[in-house]
Amino acid sequence: MVSIEGSAPGPRGAQLRRRLADEAGMTTAEYAVGTVAACGFAGVLLKLLTSHDVLSLLMKLVAHALGLGL
Repeated sequence: MVSIEGSAPGPRGAQLRRRLADEAGMTTAEYAVGTVAACGFAGVLLKLLTSHDVLSLLMKLVAHALGLGL
């Protein structure tokens, strides 16, 4: 996080402070978009991994790995 309190004095410092203050809410929006994307991805994975075809494939894979021959 960038602190604007210790920035340079004078016109360039004021310009930097204004520029940084304009983008103060961007991180919150980025976190929100990332959270929504992660939840959507988790929902797709949950639906995929609980489907009948994938469950039977996983069971066959585990049975084969354990040598059960199912």
